[in-house]
Amino acid sequence: MSQTREEFATEVSSEILSAVRTLAQAEGRQLQSLIDEALADLIEKHQKAKPRRHVMDSYLASHENYAPLYKKLAE
Repeated sequence: MSQTREEFATEVSSEILSAVRTLAQAEGRQLQSLIDEALADLIEKHQKAKPRRHVMDSYLASHENYAPLYKKLAE
């Protein structure tokens, strides 16, 4: 299944762009392929940074009994 691609322009530091171009050449890949991968990794990292709903529900349910312990652990 083909994905629609959209062109955009941005600016990055010369050092980063040079390093990414070198990496693309070393891996025999196109620059856009590495940028796609980097953006997908960034999105995944941010999505995984959020606690799952059931984990937060369990924490909040336990907070009534263990609030003093949680406070001590945070210190």
